[in-house]
Amino acid sequence: MLALSLFAQGAPAAAVTPAEAPFPVGAPTDDYGFTAWCYGAVGGYIDLYDKVMPEVERIERTWPSPSGVDASLKVYPQLRDQGKGDLKLFASAIEAAERASPTVIAEQGKAGIAKGRGIWTGAATSDKAKLAQAWMGWTPPARCAPTAKRLQAKASLFGKALDANNPKPQ
Repeated sequence: MLALSLFAQGAPAAAVTPAEAPFPVGAPTDDYGFTAWCYGAVGGYIDLYDKVMPEVERIERTWPSPSGVDASLKVYPQLRDQGKGDLKLFASAIEAAERASPTVIAEQGKAGIAKGRGIWTGAATSDKAKLAQAWMGWTPPARCAPTAKRLQAKASLFGKALDANNPKPQ
């Protein structure tokens, strides 16, 4: 089940820009919901790091790449760190959208985050080798970062418009 949901995301075509890449199956398609989904998916990926790394190391040592085991193993901490940076971007965009919204949308955000984390459902009971392989091959959808940046920009503009319409009392 875990592997099916991860592989169902599909790979974007080479001529497609990240912002035009297909949405993962079941992910929200609006900027706010999708950014929340990305936050949940990447957060789940990072949360699994300590659990999967012993098996990842075993796999890398058993089937070393042409660049060597050490080179391969350097990639995973870098990916984790990149994910942590992405989480900051996603959180900032989500918060900006929530502040700029004329209605309360935080519950939608929580649902999007839960849906994103849901791609890792089954990780606790999955075979450790299969989980490690799925984790090793997973990357956030190409459209996550561009969507979060667009959401943040829109929220900034909309927030300014809301402030202009609601002058502060003197």
